[in-house]
Amino acid sequence: MDHSGHGMTMDLPPFTLGRGLEWSADPFFLVACLAGLALYGWGVVRLVRRGDKWPVGRTVAYTLGVLSIMLMMCTRLNDYGMVMFSVHMVQHMVISMVSPILILLGAPITLALRALPTAGRGRKGPRELLLMFLHSRYMRIVTHPAFTIPLFIASLYGLYFTPIFDTLMGSRVGHIAMMVHFLAVGLVFFWPIMGVDPGPHRPGYLMRMLELFAGMPFHAFFGIALMMASQPMVATFENPPASLGIEALSDQNAAGGIAWAFSEVPSVLVLIALLFQWYGSEQRQARRTDRAADRDGDKELEAYNAYLASLNTQGR
Repeated sequence: MDHSGHGMTMDLPPFTLGRGLEWSADPFFLVACLAGLALYGWGVVRLVRRGDKWPVGRTVAYTLGVLSIMLMMCTRLNDYGMVMFSVHMVQHMVISMVSPILILLGAPITLALRALPTAGRGRKGPRELLLMFLHSRYMRIVTHPAFTIPLFIASLYGLYFTPIFDTLMGSRVGHIAMMVHFLAVGLVFFWPIMGVDPGPHRPGYLMRMLELFAGMPFHAFFGIALMMASQPMVATFENPPASLGIEALSDQNAAGGIAWAFSEVPSVLVLIALLFQWYGSEQRQARRTDRAADRDGDKELEAYNAYLASLNTQGR
């Protein structure tokens, strides 16, 4: 029985990290990841040739984000993930929480807006269409916390605890669609919170932290539910192949532990990124204030001193 389209998942030997990391590419994700890296590289080269600078850290973050998707989908982890709940959960957590964070820190939309040429007056090219998409009502809806937080939660409970998951896992196309969904959910959830790219919904830093922590408890509860369950809860993983030498319930408990742990680690990473962004924003604001004071002779301070002097005069 070939679930994934590139590995005989029913005859897999017992899982080891070495076996899991063997190359076994899913054609869709291989092509998509290589295309993503090539387009990003084209944008960086175009900026450099033009004499513009692009932070190396952003390039590194984006590359690591795409490579993390390839690691999950283009190795035998993807084969084992079809029959082992624990390995599948690693795939889900990385693709929905780690990969989006790294990709967003790479600021691919900002790079595209800077690298793509303008189409000229009255015409619409790729850059203009991208700007229209960013400012569309659709983007305002899908990046609003009233949409992203419920979607983030529903992607766990509504998927794993209903027959939808088993249906998707029953075909290669369904499996690809599910993984693409995990990535998309992660991107729209983390983009308004810590993304570098411009977006239609960008609240203050305190609200961003609240948005981050609003979804994480549900993630932890989902992991705990799997850890505490006394019977298998997902039909796909009820009868693992005998060649794996695992027991379904213990593997499910391990999957729950992985989901619970991943609710903490990315939260800390995003919080650190947010604090650095907040600090950088405050520093830029302070520099702008200093430059304005240099230009106008600090009129605000003079006005305040004049106000204090007037109060002093009135008090006599």
